[in-house]
Amino acid sequence: MCGHMRKDKIRNEDIQGKVGVAEIVGKLRENQLRWFGHVQRRPTDAPVRRYGYETEVQGRRGRGRPRKTLEETLRKDLEYLDLTEDMTQNRAQ
Repeated sequence: MCGHMRKDKIRNEDIQGKVGVAEIVGKLRENQLRWFGHVQRRPTDAPVRRYGYETEVQGRRGRGRPRKTLEETLRKDLEYLDLTEDMTQNRAQ
C-alpha cells in the first residue's frame, strides 16, 4: 500500500495515518451501535426485539475466560461514548 513493501519495515499505524484509514475498532463500534439503534427503534413485538440479549445455553462451559456477550459489549460502547439507550430513538443523534 502506498508503494511500500513489507521489507521496508514501516509501521502499520504510519501507513494508516498517511492514507487516512479509520481504526478498525472504531468502525466495529460504529456498526454495532448503528445496529443496536435500529433494533431499539423497531416495535416491541418485532421478532428481533423478542429475542432478548440474555440467552441461556445448555451444555458444559469451556475452559478459560468466558466470551464477551453482546449485551456487555454494547454497554461498554455506550459508556465509552457517553450515550444512553434513550438516544437510540433519534437516529440523528
